[in-house]
Amino acid sequence: MKALKPSEALSEIVGSKPLPRTEVVKKLWAYIKKKGLQDKKNRRQINADENLKKVFGGKTSVSMFDMTKLVSKHLS
Repeated sequence: MKALKPSEALSEIVGSKPLPRTEVVKKLWAYIKKKGLQDKKNRRQINADENLKKVFGGKTSVSMFDMTKLVSKHLS
């Protein structure tokens, strides 16, 4: 898979070197689990901390399906 460069906001979470989209998603999920950002009641929702808000366009909570769409905007 083609390596993509993360934006400045996304690089705070996954690092600054180019990565394939699959690796970006893996690192993002590792970050979410490490910080306990998955909603306790609705496991499909991700509650954003300050770093994720930058990636999620200022939203405090997004579904895991919307997350991939929002992350795509931060890869080039």
